[in-house]
Amino acid sequence: MTFKGLQAVKDFTVTIEEGRIYGLIGTNGAGKTTVINMLSGVLVPTAGEIYYNGKNTTGWKPDRVAKAGIVRTYQNLRLFSKMTALENVIIGAQMHRKYNFVSGLIHDRKFKRSEAKYRETAMHMLEVMDIAQYADAEAGSLPYGCQRRLEIARILAADPKLLLLDEPAAGMNPQESQDLVQTIRQVQKEFDVTILLIEHDMKVIMSLCEHIFVMATGEVIADGTPDEIRSDAKVIAAYLGRSV
Repeated sequence: MTFKGLQAVKDFTVTIEEGRIYGLIGTNGAGKTTVINMLSGVLVPTAGEIYYNGKNTTGWKPDRVAKAGIVRTYQNLRLFSKMTALENVIIGAQMHRKYNFVSGLIHDRKFKRSEAKYRETAMHMLEVMDIAQYADAEAGSLPYGCQRRLEIARILAADPKLLLLDEPAAGMNPQESQDLVQTIRQVQKEFDVTILLIEHDMKVIMSLCEHIFVMATGEVIADGTPDEIRSDAKVIAAYLGRSV
């Protein structure tokens, strides 16, 4: 991915297998979020291709990518702050709505059945993320950690197959971060979803991820298990600015 002559991502080639939790780490400006933006359709790569379940998704619009099963969070919260927590999650569930415009306009039986199902799904996701008690509260009034959980609940309601989490623990205190680790583990098992996680909190990454990719200056400089990454000389040099 090149921006006006600046190569933000180069020679990036990775394979992600179903049902696993992956980490994507690197220093600021390494190109991590740019990768997520390309995978989710926000950006179209200037070179190379993206394949998902055997289909070339390069150039797909974000809504098409999401409907195919790839959904993401953002570094900055993207909640509808004046809507309730439940309403925020219902929006995620409505991604796969079956009724048409006319049904939505006249609120016929099909519309009512569908909306009842979306509401049920949304409540379940709030329960999974342990924030069901805030269902009727405005999203913008929730504590920061709960807003982060709400964002994940909303994308879970969209029935993802590949979940892209961009710094989900950002701004959380150590206890909130550890609680989030347990919740993400629970989510992965319950929904059998594949997760690619960007995170600067190394305790979260090392305790949660099965495989880690490390980026520096736009490319992958190392990948492996947490134990392999801890002792990799290239990774240590990239983070500490010196060789070991």
